[in-house]
Order: sequence, then structure tokens, then C-alpha cells
Amino acid sequence: MTAPVFVVPPGALPAAPGTRVVLDGPEGRHAVSVRRLRVGEEIVLTDGEGTGAYGTVAAVEGKDWLEAEVAEVRREPDPAPRITVVQALPKGDRGELAVETMTETGVDAVVPWAAGRCVTQWKGERGVKALAKWRATAREAGKQARRLRFPVVHDLMTTRQVAGLLAGADFAAVLHEEGAAPLAAAPLPKRGEIVLVVGPEGGVAPDELAAFADAGAAPCRLGPTVLRTSTAGVAATALLLGRTGRWGAPD
Repeated sequence: MTAPVFVVPPGALPAAPGTRVVLDGPEGRHAVSVRRLRVGEEIVLTDGEGTGAYGTVAAVEGKDWLEAEVAEVRREPDPAPRITVVQALPKGDRGELAVETMTETGVDAVVPWAAGRCVTQWKGERGVKALAKWRATAREAGKQARRLRFPVVHDLMTTRQVAGLLAGADFAAVLHEEGAAPLAAAPLPKRGEIVLVVGPEGGVAPDELAAFADAGAAPCRLGPTVLRTSTAGVAATALLLGRTGRWGAPD
């Protein structure tokens, strides 16, 4: 079985192998009391920002403390190109599902978007809790997927803010069933930032499409079928990871 992944604070990992790192708190409790790791078992520690320490459990105390002896330190390069998905707020728990599966697939950033046709609204305390759930979901899915670099989940953005994000991208598109060009044939950059917009259940409104087009993001179709808002970002991310070479040879 692949060694489980646990998260430590930034700066807690050693620069070189041969040292020991303490894992405590909630992560230590999960390792000791839930996963029941014991001395000699393999473990991976990461800061979620691209660095991972691979080693074995050297000591265990109580219910929430262990010490790992580091045998190898790995650092992942920055992703190129970087893939960001702007996700309109879906109904119910489909937002967390979208974040979970996009994280497992390999997305680099997720932007919650308050689209005009969203049924769900993030306001006040409800919005704070919902954003925290998205971020916790990305963290846990990153661990499950054995990622060393977790996706960033940004604060909620308005349509105007999303347009600004699209304007600064090296490639930007809106997933839309009536898009003239397929995403599979779009010219993609080898580096920089790719930003895709996924609309809500009711679709992207005409004024939003116009604003995004003015920012340089044309509508693109993903395929012959219409996907749910919670699955379109996953399919698009997988397509882009393959086409850009991050999953193998590029086009």
C-alpha cells in the first residue's frame, strides 16, 4: 500500500534527509489513532506547497504524536502551464464534489464564482462556512491523491473579478455547449496560466458571456454531451493535463 500523506505547517520540513519531524495535533491524531501507524511504517509528510518528506515512523507517543525519520526530500517544480477553474456555485454539496474530483485530477486552483443564475448564494456566515468546506475538501482530496502541492481555493469572486482574472491569463475560455470551437482543438500555451469558466446549472447568462468575451475568453464546447456543473471542470482539467503534456506527451 502507498504510504499515507499527512500535512505539516510550511517551513516544518527539513532541507535534506537524515532528520526527524514531529507530527502532532489533528494530523498526528489521525495518523496515530485513526490510521494506527506504528514504528517502522512508511509515511509521507508535505507542506501542501510542493515539498514532501518520505520516511518511516521512528516513535509514537499517546494518541496524537509521532516522530518521522526522513529518508528523502522531494520538491515538485511549479506546474506549467498552471490550470485554474472558475467554478460557479452549484446546488447542495455538488460544489464540494467538484472541488474534490478536480483536486484528485490535478487542478492547480479553484475560484468560486457567484454567477447571476446560481441558485446557491454565499452570504454572511453561510458563505464563510461554505468556503471553509471547499478549502478543507481540497486539502483532504490532495492528501488522498498523494499530492505534494494542493490547489489554492480562492475567495468568492464576482463576474467583474472573474473577467479581470481572465484578462490576465495566457489562455482563457468559457465552457459552453454552444461554443463554436472545441476545447480539444484550442491552441494552448506551454507555460503561464490557463483559466476555464464553468457555469451554473442555469447556464452562463448572455451579459456574463459578453463580459468574458471582452476579457479574451471565448466560449468553447467540451464534447458532444452536456455535463453537470460539478463534473465539467473535472473533464476539462483532465483534457488539458493530457494536451499540455503534464499527463504525458503534449500534442
